[in-house]
Amino acid sequence: MNVKRRKWNRDYFFTQLPLHLMLLVPCIIVFTYHYLPLVGILMAFQNYTPTLRGFLPSLFSSKFVGLDIFRYMFLLPQTKQVFFNTVFIATMKIVSDLVFPVLFALMLNEVVRGWFKKAVQTITFIPFFLSWVILAGILLDVFSPRDGIVNQILANFGVEPIYFFGSPSLFPYMLVSTNIWKEIGYNTIIVLAAITGIDPTLYEAAIIDGAKRIKQTIYVTIPSVMPIVLLLAILSLANVLNAGFDQVFNLYSPSVFATGDILDTYVYRLGLLQGQYSLATAVGLLKSAVSFILIVTSYMIANKYSDYHIF
Repeated sequence: MNVKRRKWNRDYFFTQLPLHLMLLVPCIIVFTYHYLPLVGILMAFQNYTPTLRGFLPSLFSSKFVGLDIFRYMFLLPQTKQVFFNTVFIATMKIVSDLVFPVLFALMLNEVVRGWFKKAVQTITFIPFFLSWVILAGILLDVFSPRDGIVNQILANFGVEPIYFFGSPSLFPYMLVSTNIWKEIGYNTIIVLAAITGIDPTLYEAAIIDGAKRIKQTIYVTIPSVMPIVLLLAILSLANVLNAGFDQVFNLYSPSVFATGDILDTYVYRLGLLQGQYSLATAVGLLKSAVSFILIVTSYMIANKYSDYHIF
């Protein structure tokens, strides 16, 4: 027994212990930047007033007001509009990120020439690696009502300049369309990987039954990729209240606040620009709580009705 224990201790010391020590630094980083800041949630239940003594002394000395901040939040007319904007934009993004990559992947799967297929994949995948800071500058120049190439082309047909990112009615749809352009390459690769993993005998059986390419796509390819599409849908449901801060922040302006202001940008303006720390914390906390409920509920529904497990 002692021999086995000494052997286990020696194996642990030389094999397992170094791996555990490697995990120590990431665990410290996660604890420092993800768990310690959770103490700031108290601001949502306080009339937080910053002082020169520092954050923690100001936090613990601020007056506790219970749910008054949340009541005040729901009384603000812009709060309801921001929630609607967030859900509306995020829902359109979720649907488009599921539909368009699947259609694009199905079309690419029918391409015979390999070099053309790889070239298209590479071109569509490039925007995914660029940040919204870079892409926003490009898009604002391309769609500029004064010097943008799009409006210059429209002017040749007698169309008046269109303020694509300055029009409240167009702004949400511009967000969705530009998001499709950026994300379609990455999502298409996921769907193509699922198509590649389809058993070739299924296509052989379909050919024997007389199915043409369209029938093979409808009755073999699409049903085979539905599990991965369902997985992407489940993971996306948690983002119903996450419409993309980076994109909106770099593309919006005060003229489109009515339809383009989302929860994340609203929290940014309330907290960092206006100094309403308690109200900003309450909005952010409500968003996190609703997102948690959505992801748990969606997973339970998928697990019950589709018998599909993520883990």
